[in-house]
Amino acid sequence: MSVLNGKKILLGVSGGIAAYKTASLVRLFIKAGAHVQVIMTPASKDFVTPLTLSTLSKNPVHSSFFNQDDEDAVWNNHVDLALWADLMLIAPATSNTLSKMTTGNSDNLLVATYLSAKCPVYFAPAMDLDMYKHPSVLASFNALKSFGNIMIPAESGELASGLSGEGRMAEPENIIAFLEADLESKLPLKGKKILITAGPTYEAIDPVRFIGNHSSGKMGFDLANEAANLGAQVILVAGPTHYKAKNNLVEVIGVVSAQEMYDVCHEYFKDVDVAIAAAAVADYRPKVVATQKIKKAADEFSIELEKTKDILASLGAIKKNQFLIGFALETENEIENAKLKIQKKNLDLIVLNSLQDEGAGFKKETNKVTFIDQDFKIEPMELKSKESVAVDILNKVVSHFAKL
Repeated sequence: MSVLNGKKILLGVSGGIAAYKTASLVRLFIKAGAHVQVIMTPASKDFVTPLTLSTLSKNPVHSSFFNQDDEDAVWNNHVDLALWADLMLIAPATSNTLSKMTTGNSDNLLVATYLSAKCPVYFAPAMDLDMYKHPSVLASFNALKSFGNIMIPAESGELASGLSGEGRMAEPENIIAFLEADLESKLPLKGKKILITAGPTYEAIDPVRFIGNHSSGKMGFDLANEAANLGAQVILVAGPTHYKAKNNLVEVIGVVSAQEMYDVCHEYFKDVDVAIAAAAVADYRPKVVATQKIKKAADEFSIELEKTKDILASLGAIKKNQFLIGFALETENEIENAKLKIQKKNLDLIVLNSLQDEGAGFKKETNKVTFIDQDFKIEPMELKSKESVAVDILNKVVSHFAKL
């Protein structure tokens, strides 16, 4: 999966012959899973039509501060466009547009939006070779880079003038590769390996029946997807669940029983930097599993249970430098019980869920958690979607490594 997947990309197109390449560029962004909006300078419409880019991006194309053909003269809000974007790319970036970006001459919608952008801004110059080397253009390059903007260098080859040399806008495939490589290098969990458990475990009674719980596994899968989006190598050990990993960089290992989950976790734990135990593992299992289906006969039936191995405690007992996070689902004395688990299981952080909180617990789209760290610092959070809770948890991981 491309790191561009899900990203909101604002593409600025200025008036140069290389503008024709933006059709392919938009198509590649969409193929990578990005959401694209396009802003064109008036001059760029001489080289590629707004209809083409609108069709490919599946969004209206903006080129002026208001729509002149609209009787109500609706304003195209450059601030809203800038705040919408996760990143802005100006391609092609002509010498005229580069100069306006440098000096703040916002006489068109593209430059006004650029000046309002708070996201990373990339620019891909395109001009003839003498222009590309001119001191004024070089000064624009240096100024924009000093602003924190990122230049995608032009390539060498045949130019529109008939000359051959440096100045061609990078090919769309190379722009995509540049963006992906740059974004990946800045991911906060790049190079980290994370083990996550998810879902319930099923403990067999006989070949047909089992003891289980209501965990859906959603929290663990959301954690795995977010960790992968942040650049981590993720191993997700999942009990029976219908959820699938959205990020194909997540390695999913399916298990059924607590013992199977225990074995897989111990196989990988020594090599990971972080372990997050989000699974709802059965505390007990039948002591004897019937080899044939148990027939309904007596009015009463009892099953002798034995304890399963405590996966989280066993990992805490052997951890070295791993950052270990556990979950606690409580119904009473929540804070006190969570603190005891931190000590007993040698955790760095515990994520406390209370079934007393409306909107939290199993089979819900939302969760309300409280973070408690090993120093017993308590941080209650608001009710949020489980995806947002996953972001909060991974932010704790990022903060941990930032302090090292």
